Amino acid sequence: MLVRDFSRLSISAFLAYRLRSFLTALGIAIGIAAVVLLTSIGEGVHQFVLSEFSQFGTNIIGINPGRATTHGVSVGIFGSVQPLTIDDSEALRRVPYTVAVVPAVQGNAEVEANGLSRRTTVYGVGPDFPGGFHLEVAAGRFLPADDPTSPRAFAVLGSTVRQALFPFTNPLGQIMRISGDRYRIIGSMASKGQILGVDMDDSVFIPAGRSLSLFNRDSLMEVDVIYREGAPVDEVVAGIKRILTSRHGSDDFTITTQQQMMDVLGSVLDVLTFAVAALGGVSLLVGSVGIFTIMTIAVTERTSEIGVFRAIGASRQQILGLFLGEAMVLAALGGVAGLIIGVGGAELLHLLVPALPVHMPWLYVVLAEILAIVIGLLAGVLPALRAAHFDPIEALREE
Repeated sequence: MLVRDFSRLSISAFLAYRLRSFLTALGIAIGIAAVVLLTSIGEGVHQFVLSEFSQFGTNIIGINPGRATTHGVSVGIFGSVQPLTIDDSEALRRVPYTVAVVPAVQGNAEVEANGLSRRTTVYGVGPDFPGGFHLEVAAGRFLPADDPTSPRAFAVLGSTVRQALFPFTNPLGQIMRISGDRYRIIGSMASKGQILGVDMDDSVFIPAGRSLSLFNRDSLMEVDVIYREGAPVDEVVAGIKRILTSRHGSDDFTITTQQQMMDVLGSVLDVLTFAVAALGGVSLLVGSVGIFTIMTIAVTERTSEIGVFRAIGASRQQILGLFLGEAMVLAALGGVAGLIIGVGGAELLHLLVPALPVHMPWLYVVLAEILAIVIGLLAGVLPALRAAHFDPIEALREE
């Protein structure tokens, strides 16, 4: 059978059964559109979360007090976890490739200034904080490099707090109270916005040494080591372990690299993207059942036509190819329509809801179209085999 004849027969079959062909292709189109739209949302969320998470850079190592894992044996009174201290953070400056060390304590407190008050997040940090976490000072300066264990009572305002407490006046040099303690304002930060739901602008920054007494803590919540870009992270981690183990006498701390956190987060988000793609795949499965049903009906209705083809010399392979080709073309047309609907729907959704991140995963798009054709092929196999094995005499007798 010539390609021209095959094409003419396929088109005539579509035109003869327009509604049936349309509904069959529509089932695949809905499935493809669902895959494209859902994976676009999933991939958009994936990209958004990773970009938010990496705003501070990827060359950060976090150290927290206590072990994240144990060996399943309780050591009772013989076990102890020493706190992470300001002196520990200063000692970590000796770690190879280190460019900044930031001790960190976080809490919530009432702040008062200029006759106004506000409850906000107070961060106890070191002078390296802006450089290490890519933040900018809008006015004044950040916390100076004082004696880390007994720093002066200075404070730096986030942009939201600055606007709330000093809407019309310059806050620099003013006195503010944090939980009753007096601090002199020496700077205000440029707006950073929200990062993973945390508003960095609605905050006040004070020296870490002051925050320990403010929140009645004997340990830092975290120490962040920022190392040079391109430096071997394993050497940096080994240096941190060596220094802290020698100071504490045991491995009673947890080290987490930014890359480890991003790898875990990326794995979770990959599962999310795959899960939403699988939901769309259910629609494709329904569409494949539709193709199988329609092709089975088509074989039954066209029995006499098949008998004519066989009588004039068409081989079983040609009959098989004809029906498989029809099924694949139906699936392919439905797939193209689904891609158009899915891509258009994703762009329209992004226009209507700009806050919703949408990113087109072209790999999934290509795979979805290939899958549509494969589904058409598989769904048409049994009906096509049935048609190919008709006895031409018996087929001609069918009305």
